[in-house]
Amino acid sequence: MRTTPRPLLAARVGVVVLVLIILAGAWYFGLFEQVAEPKILARRLVEMGAWGYLAFVLAYAVLQPFGVPGTIFIMAAPLIWSWQTAFVLSMIGTMFASIIGFSFARFLARDWVSARIPARLRAYDEALARDAFMTVVFLRLILWMPQVLHYFFGVSKVGFWTHFWGSLIGYVPPLLFVSYLGGEIFDASGSVRPQAWPILGGLVLGSIVVIALKRVLGARRRTASDHVGEQDP
Repeated sequence: MRTTPRPLLAARVGVVVLVLIILAGAWYFGLFEQVAEPKILARRLVEMGAWGYLAFVLAYAVLQPFGVPGTIFIMAAPLIWSWQTAFVLSMIGTMFASIIGFSFARFLARDWVSARIPARLRAYDEALARDAFMTVVFLRLILWMPQVLHYFFGVSKVGFWTHFWGSLIGYVPPLLFVSYLGGEIFDASGSVRPQAWPILGGLVLGSIVVIALKRVLGARRRTASDHVGEQDP
């Protein structure tokens, strides 16, 4: 019978312990009932004072990988704190959530997760094999932090640090955008302000342009590779 290597077993145990600790912290702060919408979360965190920083990161890190939308947290942050603080806390929470989701898929539930990865993400397997770092950056920039993307990277052959640094870079523009303009986009209730729709429209347009450029460059790269292959004897 094949035994699990000790480093892998230690990693699995570490992930479980980390998740349990964060879950206990989120439960202690009473945040499981506070994540229905940004305004409720924001009010609760304001009431906690300085402890709100820790509670925000803990709740984000453990709840987002397992079903709670990350947008609730990044929308709530600029309603509470300055945009600089909101950006830093959103970045920390998003990175921890990504690491936990990645580790869960890689060390704890690889087979179960792998069977549930949608085909639209599987289409990026070849891109990951060819240029893992830039593909991670691109997918994080466009898709942000959906749970299934954490899992996809976890079951892929992407290395941990490639995933870490690629995600970090890919998260900066959207999180900075939401943190800086959060007060302009969302009102105190967490609803989108009417005057914010042109801003959101610009973000969507920018995303479309990035996707189009990515596809054009990818097509040119494949064409050049095929041309070189045809010239080889």
